[in-house]
Amino acid sequence: MTTRRIADLLKTGQPDETTTIQGWVRTKREQKEFTFIEVNDGSSMAGLQVVVTQTVPGYAEAIARLNTGASVEVAGVLVPSLGKGQRIELKAASVLVHGEANPETYPLQKKRHSFEFLRTIGHLRSRTNTLGAVFRVRNATAQAIHSFFQARGFLWVHTPIITASDCEGAGELFTVTGLDLKNPPKTAAGAVDFEQDFFGKHAYLTVSGQLEAEIMAMAFTNVYTFGPTFRAENSNTSRHLAEFWMVEPEMAFCALEGNMELAEAFLKYVFKHVLETCPDDMAFFNERIEKTVLETAENIINSEFGRITYTEAIALLEKADRRFEYPVSWGLDLQSEHERYLAEELFKKPLIVTDYPTEIKAFYMRLSDDGKTVRAMDVLAPRIGEIIGGSQREERLDVLERRMQELDIPAADLWWYLDLRRFGTVPHAGFGLGFERLVQFMTGMQNIRDVIPFPRAPLSADF
Repeated sequence: MTTRRIADLLKTGQPDETTTIQGWVRTKREQKEFTFIEVNDGSSMAGLQVVVTQTVPGYAEAIARLNTGASVEVAGVLVPSLGKGQRIELKAASVLVHGEANPETYPLQKKRHSFEFLRTIGHLRSRTNTLGAVFRVRNATAQAIHSFFQARGFLWVHTPIITASDCEGAGELFTVTGLDLKNPPKTAAGAVDFEQDFFGKHAYLTVSGQLEAEIMAMAFTNVYTFGPTFRAENSNTSRHLAEFWMVEPEMAFCALEGNMELAEAFLKYVFKHVLETCPDDMAFFNERIEKTVLETAENIINSEFGRITYTEAIALLEKADRRFEYPVSWGLDLQSEHERYLAEELFKKPLIVTDYPTEIKAFYMRLSDDGKTVRAMDVLAPRIGEIIGGSQREERLDVLERRMQELDIPAADLWWYLDLRRFGTVPHAGFGLGFERLVQFMTGMQNIRDVIPFPRAPLSADF
């Protein structure tokens, strides 16, 4: 007898079809002569109702063990269901309980649990409706990302987890070391002597794969990274993680205009794929988590993104009929409240802001002809603000060297990066997107720790 996933049976299963399912008991309702159990295997939001009659071998023993959370294997025949909201159910011929769950100690009984509580039982929370839906959407989003880039001839490159460079210059890096922390070697000046460490230099967990992606783009034209990145930022907020995944395409022979076009097409494709792949999960988020989830997705898919410069954005913010918490003036970075006002209230759709002041952007961004701005872009979305950040990169050796000198970035540390400008340099561009931020935005979940299976944050490194 063929074992099938419940999602498949709910879609295509037919009455009189014999099948076997495997999963975990969500609910049990005992009647006089039979018992209803709902079994879920994680493949869909809905479970499959199973009818277990007294004719099933070992009925009394099985029913006593079939509590919420127990794992079960049921063989039987599909029959039309008389219950509301379900087309078919499984009439059991045999029931095998693989593992019991004591109702007095199993923490996921049939009631609503707070997300704060669920984070304390991260090894079990994926069995809930909400987290199950989150991780199915997360999976579909990852699949869409790969499909989008692969269909366009991009090469997926695996950039290093351990690196000696700080791409953003933020300084919030985790050190990777093999030194004896109780007695590390010291330099004459009393500092830790990393030259005696495993790599012969100070090494870190990466904050971005961008610089290495630029290397690969100089050989393969169009590449993208999709992997874990790390920030040692001591932030206990609903928007920060110490370990998260980043998507970073890099395109040779590409200017800022092509970068913007790709970013817009990318978001439209991913949202469309998820709506088509996970309609029940997205409907659940729209009903239970955030009432604008579906409206926001349709807005992303069907709107032509707005485009303005940073200078124009500042002018619009200065004219706004409201008082912002953070000041607005040319030269200051846009805060989340400014970004959301522009996208949510003023334009009412996604918006790309370009040409930011040089002083607030990274050293590798291409200097504009005015000498005051760089060819940077941020994609702003309603309800969240910035969702994508990117730029055209500085391909001119002399300009890049001057910019690094201004910021006291040692050329010796990035000799290989400068070599890319010495040997066959080309205009190139790329952007970065935080994968968890995207899933959070897509689902309406309020805390980013609830869209990654095993969140890493200050004082949190379980599992």
